[in-house]
Amino acid sequence: MTLVSSKQNDLQHTQSLSQQSNPIIPRVLSVAGTDPTGGAGIQADLKSIMAAGGYGMCIPTNLVAQNTCEVREVFTPPVSFFRTQLSCVYDDVTVDALKIGMLGCTEYIEAMRDWMRDNPVPVSVLDPVMISTSGKRLLEASAENAMRNFISCVDVVTPNVPELAALCESSVAENFEEACNQARKLAAKNSVVVIVKGGHLTGEDVGNTAVFPDGYASHVPSERVETSTTHGTGCSLSSALATKIGLALREGKNLSDHDTVLRALEWSTAWLREAIAAGSELHVGRGGERGHGPVNHSVRILQQTV
Repeated sequence: MTLVSSKQNDLQHTQSLSQQSNPIIPRVLSVAGTDPTGGAGIQADLKSIMAAGGYGMCIPTNLVAQNTCEVREVFTPPVSFFRTQLSCVYDDVTVDALKIGMLGCTEYIEAMRDWMRDNPVPVSVLDPVMISTSGKRLLEASAENAMRNFISCVDVVTPNVPELAALCESSVAENFEEACNQARKLAAKNSVVVIVKGGHLTGEDVGNTAVFPDGYASHVPSERVETSTTHGTGCSLSSALATKIGLALREGKNLSDHDTVLRALEWSTAWLREAIAAGSELHVGRGGERGHGPVNHSVRILQQTV
């Protein structure tokens, strides 16, 4: 009996050491559009998820013919195929975090909503892709109401300033105070955390403010980087944020705790600034002043290998 007990103790100790030495890797699914140049969409999401310590999976929604200068064409596969892709993932893999990007049309929004209702995930982050940096509409005008209604289905939403205004059916905010006021209304109405992003605002601080449904808000500062390598920043931030929140939840944290979101936002904001600053090292795109090159998602990985 003593020998058996000793072996059991040794096994438990070995398992405990294994759990401590092997990091938890959240399994993160990105549902978004594509970018053949790799700077935005699911391509950027997968890089961001890996940079944040997750295992990335992806389901393409819209096939986007774009480069660092423009969006030329968008092709939307049949929604039935989209549902089949969702089934393939969820039938086989546990999803710890879900990042949703470009959905494009009402049919895809409704399909995503229905699937989430039947297949809940620990955390979902929505980047409500509506208009590209180059000005191309990426969400059909007729789908804006569907997007507004969909917000209540997710946990966190990360609109840029123009998208925030569209979701609130208000004029575009000119400063953080106006944007945060819009975010408070959106957060309270939909019981969702709203991340106010400062990239479209003037000033040196282009950080991010988390606005919670209870009205609490906390700002994560970030100094502006003078560069044109900002393509895909919204995709990258939301994917990193979903990954870090998913990791925190697997470690036993609570999504209702403000700190769970704030710690994830702090990491994602700091990492993204470094990635933006290092984007010029990639030399992707020949657009000059017309184009916006990608960020360097692997900046911290490269630093570790030097």
